[in-house]
Amino acid sequence: MTPAQFTESLARSAPPARLRAALEGLWWAAKGEWDRAHRIVQDEEGAEGAWVHAYLHRVEGDVANAGYWYRQAGRPAASGPLDDEWQAIAAELLRR
Repeated sequence: MTPAQFTESLARSAPPARLRAALEGLWWAAKGEWDRAHRIVQDEEGAEGAWVHAYLHRVEGDVANAGYWYRQAGRPAASGPLDDEWQAIAAELLRR
């Protein structure tokens, strides 16, 4: 799936089938379903889930908690526009 296809899928009521948890969480985040997205990634182990988890806490405005999750993901804390970060996460995770 390309980043454009992933973004286009947001017009649907459910995410594409067989998405990894981090991508599914990111999908729900874009739909404004923060709680649902958070539930999906909060128990995910690994850098992908931690990166989306960091993004979600940044969306929430909890920068300290986001910082913890960026460290868990091995990523520098983001500070640019949230939409840009969402696109960057989606693009990288879809390449894997």
